[in-house]
Amino acid sequence: MTADETWLAEAVALAQQNVADGGGPFGAVIVADGVVIARGQNRVTRDVDPTAHAEVTAIRIACRERGDFSLAGAVLYASCEPCPLCVSASLWSRLDRVVFAADRHDAARGGFDDRDFYELFARDPGTWPMRVEALGGTLELDPRAPFDAWLAKTDRVHY
Repeated sequence: MTADETWLAEAVALAQQNVADGGGPFGAVIVADGVVIARGQNRVTRDVDPTAHAEVTAIRIACRERGDFSLAGAVLYASCEPCPLCVSASLWSRLDRVVFAADRHDAARGGFDDRDFYELFARDPGTWPMRVEALGGTLELDPRAPFDAWLAKTDRVHY
């Protein structure tokens, strides 16, 4: 068994255990230099948090462990193909790689169909079921002021 297969098997085992414990069927492991730095399970219903996906949970733990928002040099092993939320979190955390077991079609068969989200992002936001609208031009305050303040801040942490 390769190292990738070993870590992926652990992610799948975490997902199975989570189901047994009343959670969703997703698990994740983050590894750097051959060492686990975080494990995560889907905690959406347990924590009443729609963002508490296994991958996001693992990313949060790994960043706290590292004391850094960057997980450069680390690999995320996920029991299932990450949804758009988890792919975005993986990109923002600068993981080197994401490796997954089951795919989005397996997830859909299990009742977790992200197909609508993938298709939604390809469409004009004006057609989305949730309105997303810019009103910045109607404010008394300049909506660009926070960015101007950020750029003027000499001790900002670049990310």
